[in-house]
Amino acid sequence: MKNIPHRIYLPEDRIPRQWYNLRADMKEKPAPLLNPGTGQPVTLSDLEGVFCTELARQELDDTTPYFDIPEPVLDFYKMYRPSPLIRAYNLEKYLDTPAKIYYKFEGNNTSGSHKLNSAAAQAYYAKAQGLTSLTTETGAGQWGTALAEACSFFGLPLTVYMVKCSYEQKPFRKAVIETFDANIIPSPSNTTNAGRAILAADPDTTGSLGCAISEAVEQAVTTPGCRYVLGSVLSQVVLHQSVIGLESAAALELIDEYPDVVIGCAGGGSNLGGLIAPFMRDKLTGKADPRIVAVEPASCPSLTRGKYAYDFCDTGKITPLAKMYTLGSQFIPSANHAGGLRYHGMSPILSKLYHDGYMEAVSVEQTKVFEAAVLFAKQETILPAPESAHAIRAAIDEAFKCRESGEAKTILFGLTGTGYFDMTAYENFRAGRMRDYVPTDEELQRSFDQLPQVPGLNE
Repeated sequence: MKNIPHRIYLPEDRIPRQWYNLRADMKEKPAPLLNPGTGQPVTLSDLEGVFCTELARQELDDTTPYFDIPEPVLDFYKMYRPSPLIRAYNLEKYLDTPAKIYYKFEGNNTSGSHKLNSAAAQAYYAKAQGLTSLTTETGAGQWGTALAEACSFFGLPLTVYMVKCSYEQKPFRKAVIETFDANIIPSPSNTTNAGRAILAADPDTTGSLGCAISEAVEQAVTTPGCRYVLGSVLSQVVLHQSVIGLESAAALELIDEYPDVVIGCAGGGSNLGGLIAPFMRDKLTGKADPRIVAVEPASCPSLTRGKYAYDFCDTGKITPLAKMYTLGSQFIPSANHAGGLRYHGMSPILSKLYHDGYMEAVSVEQTKVFEAAVLFAKQETILPAPESAHAIRAAIDEAFKCRESGEAKTILFGLTGTGYFDMTAYENFRAGRMRDYVPTDEELQRSFDQLPQVPGLNE
């Protein structure tokens, strides 16, 4: 048996200096974003009013395989990267499985998650362009925290619209975001036309990422020198997060390992897209054939129960239309504790790969997720974020299958962040107060009925 250390860190000469654009190796590209006014594919000029120019270019580029990481971003990364690849020896022993379980831990920074990888890039490009402020949305708060850190570092004012139920569940996220001088507003709010309209229709709404996006975009396009930045879903974000997968692949190569199964939690898709990037590249090019598994909450099952259709990325219907697996932009998920996975749609890149059969998807209830989270914490001493625990749940289930079959598969999953701001959720679980919610077909259909009509394009 090989003597593999618990933690594998990359030497400096193996740290990625480029991001990998997964779209470049996709034989069939994701469908283009559409301008909601014209119904035509968006252009660079369409996007420049919302995003900074370089990010708009990255969003539209589906042919360039690698993008150099700017030196200031590399210098920023050096404060917390490379992140460790960890062999879960204790978990393996507890599960009595022949499987080898590895996880890529992205929680070693103040945001407590992988979100800082894209936040640093987006804040840098905005500052380099001479912009004077940014807006964004956040669900569980990891993205808002990460962007507040990055904007503080690069000297940019930031306004964060945080989904109201998560804002109330995680009050100390507000304290951390404000520590980095950002302004945080629970969404929907009375500060924007979009927010006021949503509240007028449903004064008691718990909010959604779609609502928060509408408010953040509205403020960005009505404020001189301001742009909007997004922490997931978009192709530019999946590009930046590829450092996770590239580091994982390089670390596994150091110990002569390769995953049979790669598992990631799935909300908007940035973490999953980043983790799987080099392994999906191998799959697309015929070099290897790993199983790729997306894990989503049963309360917000966009891949497993959604429609593959053009839809708005926000509730207020002001963003471009994206071809993705969606529950409908008007869908308001239940206020479960995995706030970062409460988005109605999935990354167009991942949606296309799933639609074409290159990856699988499963959905799980939150009580089962927290069972896995507690077990993992006891065996590996890291308290995982509820979002990350979805991947843990699926990895444990795969390890059980290996125990039954006797197969010694190599499993890799993404531990996207820590759960130290989620103690209310852990407390509710331990006290037996946590409940599972799964939307009915009728509830989903009401949302599907409101999908935009795009003749010849929506299925």
